[in-house]
Amino acid sequence: MCSSTANGEPLGLGALTLTEAFRARALLGIEGVSTAASMDEVLLRFQAVVGNLAADSALFMSFLRDDATLASYRSLVACDPLWSAEYARQQWFEDDPWLRHAMGDSEPIRSSELVLHSPREEAFIEAAARAGFASVVIAPAPSSHGPSRVGVLALGSATPGFFDGDGYATVRVLARALAMELHAWLARSILRELIDKARITADDIALLRHEEAGHSSKMIAAALKTEAKTIDCRFQRVSAKLGAQNRRAAVRLARLYGLL
Repeated sequence: MCSSTANGEPLGLGALTLTEAFRARALLGIEGVSTAASMDEVLLRFQAVVGNLAADSALFMSFLRDDATLASYRSLVACDPLWSAEYARQQWFEDDPWLRHAMGDSEPIRSSELVLHSPREEAFIEAAARAGFASVVIAPAPSSHGPSRVGVLALGSATPGFFDGDGYATVRVLARALAMELHAWLARSILRELIDKARITADDIALLRHEEAGHSSKMIAAALKTEAKTIDCRFQRVSAKLGAQNRRAAVRLARLYGLL
């Protein structure tokens, strides 16, 4: 947490957010996220911004769901690593009220304002509090894909009610900006990894654009001066690269990953 003091006493959130230094440090750190060259670098910058925002801990998660068969998340952790391990072990993403909020609402909210829907969500909140998230600002990072691809920043304090008083309005704006910058950076990183790992080529993307436009194999073959069966084989290869069951599913995934 930020260690600024007045007369030897730590400043509360309200007093901190009124200082020019608080906002300047936070904005400078948020701006620096987009230029990070690696995962290690973006994580270091994330951790620095968390401290600048007077938080004890933070977690950012980018969540992708195509359908019932595909759901994955990528996270950046600025908190006790045991919490991240517990999150994965408990499969909390199925009962995470922070993520649930982000999937249905683009507005930041405090944990004290959440309405919990199940005993599992209550257990999640209790476990999070033990990990330094007793008071939390939850900042969604929406995308054009709606609930299929969202990000969520949880900015936490070990002090109950820390974000409930004065200063929240300022932190809310800064947390939203940080969430969007992290979401954009992770999206670019995931896309680069996909292109490199799956060896996606410009020809693959051009083929997927034909499917996106509703062109049949026969139409594509005529345009490319080849045979329809050759186009079908190419679609099978591209679908396999993306881990999709068929060409339509491949297009959906390509959109989610930002290939199209």
